[in-house]
Amino acid sequence: MHLTTEAKKEIFEKFGKAKSTTDTGSAESQIALFTERINHITSHLKKNKKDFSAELSLVKLVGKRRSLLNYLQRKDVFRYRAIIKELEIRK
Repeated sequence: MHLTTEAKKEIFEKFGKAKSTTDTGSAESQIALFTERINHITSHLKKNKKDFSAELSLVKLVGKRRSLLNYLQRKDVFRYRAIIKELEIRK
Protein backbone atom coordinates (compact mmCIF):
# COMPACT_ATOMS: atom_id res chain seq x y z
CA MET A 1 0.00 0.00 0.00
CA HIS A 2 1.20 3.50 -0.69
CA LEU A 3 0.46 4.98 2.75
CA THR A 4 3.35 4.91 5.16
CA THR A 5 2.96 4.70 8.92
CA GLU A 6 3.84 8.39 9.23
CA ALA A 7 1.20 9.38 6.69
CA LYS A 8 -1.44 7.37 8.55
CA LYS A 9 -0.41 8.97 11.85
CA GLU A 10 -0.82 12.42 10.29
CA ILE A 11 -4.30 11.52 9.05
CA PHE A 12 -5.31 10.14 12.45
CA GLU A 13 -3.87 13.18 14.21
CA LYS A 14 -5.66 15.62 11.92
CA PHE A 15 -9.07 13.93 11.76
CA GLY A 16 -9.30 11.86 14.95
CA LYS A 17 -11.64 12.91 17.73
CA ALA A 18 -8.92 13.01 20.38
CA LYS A 19 -6.46 14.69 17.97
CA SER A 20 -3.86 12.02 18.73
CA THR A 21 -2.13 9.42 16.59
CA THR A 22 -3.68 6.60 18.60
CA ASP A 23 -7.30 7.45 17.70
CA THR A 24 -7.58 5.04 14.79
CA GLY A 25 -11.12 3.84 15.38
CA SER A 26 -13.20 6.97 15.22
CA ALA A 27 -15.49 7.34 12.24
CA GLU A 28 -13.85 10.57 11.12
CA SER A 29 -10.36 9.11 11.05
CA GLN A 30 -11.54 6.00 9.19
CA ILE A 31 -13.42 8.12 6.64
CA ALA A 32 -10.32 10.26 6.10
CA LEU A 33 -8.15 7.17 5.62
CA PHE A 34 -10.62 5.65 3.15
CA THR A 35 -10.78 8.96 1.26
CA GLU A 36 -6.99 9.05 0.95
CA ARG A 37 -6.95 5.48 -0.38
CA ILE A 38 -9.85 6.21 -2.76
CA ASN A 39 -8.01 9.22 -4.20
CA HIS A 40 -4.88 7.12 -4.72
CA ILE A 41 -6.74 4.28 -6.47
CA THR A 42 -8.66 6.77 -8.60
CA SER A 43 -5.45 8.36 -9.87
CA HIS A 44 -4.06 4.87 -10.54
CA LEU A 45 -7.14 3.93 -12.55
CA LYS A 46 -6.85 7.05 -14.69
CA LYS A 47 -3.52 5.70 -15.95
CA ASN A 48 -4.45 1.99 -15.96
CA LYS A 49 -7.98 1.73 -17.26
CA LYS A 50 -8.03 -2.06 -17.48
CA ASP A 51 -6.93 -2.79 -13.91
CA PHE A 52 -10.13 -4.46 -12.82
CA SER A 53 -8.84 -5.62 -9.44
CA ALA A 54 -8.11 -2.00 -8.52
CA GLU A 55 -11.56 -1.05 -9.74
CA LEU A 56 -13.10 -3.68 -7.47
CA SER A 57 -11.04 -2.37 -4.54
CA LEU A 58 -12.27 1.13 -5.29
CA VAL A 59 -15.91 0.05 -5.28
CA LYS A 60 -15.46 -1.75 -1.96
CA LEU A 61 -13.74 1.25 -0.35
CA VAL A 62 -16.45 3.63 -1.54
CA GLY A 63 -19.07 1.32 -0.03
CA LYS A 64 -17.25 1.16 3.30
CA ARG A 65 -16.87 4.93 3.38
CA ARG A 66 -20.54 5.38 2.47
CA SER A 67 -21.65 3.11 5.32
CA LEU A 68 -19.47 5.01 7.80
CA LEU A 69 -20.87 8.31 6.53
CA ASN A 70 -24.42 6.97 6.92
CA TYR A 71 -23.61 5.89 10.48
CA LEU A 72 -22.14 9.28 11.31
CA GLN A 73 -25.11 11.08 9.80
CA ARG A 74 -27.53 9.05 11.95
CA LYS A 75 -25.54 9.53 15.17
CA ASP A 76 -24.27 13.11 14.92
CA VAL A 77 -25.20 15.27 11.95
CA PHE A 78 -22.80 18.06 13.00
CA ARG A 79 -19.78 15.74 12.91
CA TYR A 80 -21.03 14.42 9.54
CA ARG A 81 -21.26 17.90 8.06
CA ALA A 82 -17.85 18.84 9.45
CA ILE A 83 -16.06 15.83 7.93
CA ILE A 84 -17.86 16.28 4.58
CA LYS A 85 -16.77 19.91 4.46
CA GLU A 86 -13.21 19.23 5.58
CA LEU A 87 -12.60 16.39 3.12
CA GLU A 88 -14.57 18.10 0.32
CA ILE A 89 -16.48 14.92 -0.50
CA ARG A 90 -19.70 16.66 -1.49
CA LYS A 91 -20.14 19.89 -3.37
